Amino acid sequence: MILPKVRDPRFVTIRRGGTLTDADHHLLALWAAACAEHVLGLFESAQPEDPRPRQAIEHARAWVRGEVRMMQARAAGGHAMGAARDLRGAARHAAYAAGQAAVVAHVAAHELGAAAYAIKAARAAAPEGESEAAGRLECRWQRDQLPEAIRELVLDDQRLRNDICWSVFDG
Repeated sequence: MILPKVRDPRFVTIRRGGTLTDADHHLLALWAAACAEHVLGLFESAQPEDPRPRQAIEHARAWVRGEVRMMQARAAGGHAMGAARDLRGAARHAAYAAGQAAVVAHVAAHELGAAAYAIKAARAAAPEGESEAAGRLECRWQRDQLPEAIRELVLDDQRLRNDICWSVFDG
């Protein structure tokens, strides 16, 4: 569960009654795609023949460029999450990160899902006893990738939803 029960209007586009601009929605999608791509190798090393998570990340970026419609990006996200279902550990979390990144086109608040699953993937891939440090390192890397225009929005979102995102943003 990564979405709050009550939607934050800052993550709802202006045309749907919220305050999120299209430009910031696109930045959220690109940031989510970067977070997912950063751990994608953890999935691809376990499932080298399955292109669905990579395709989901590509669809997120293609949506931003106007090359695919929201429904296509959302469907690609669902396929990436399908790739995760029979897996465990880092590969599973990495596929879910990719799926979450693609569905940002549909619901902007999934941006935190992509980041949280990527942190979970980094934790799961770390040697025994080093998972917390690996998670903190991944979280810092993600924060370093945040465009200034959405930085405070995402950092505040991390504070507000940390408890429903497995407390991965403590680092």
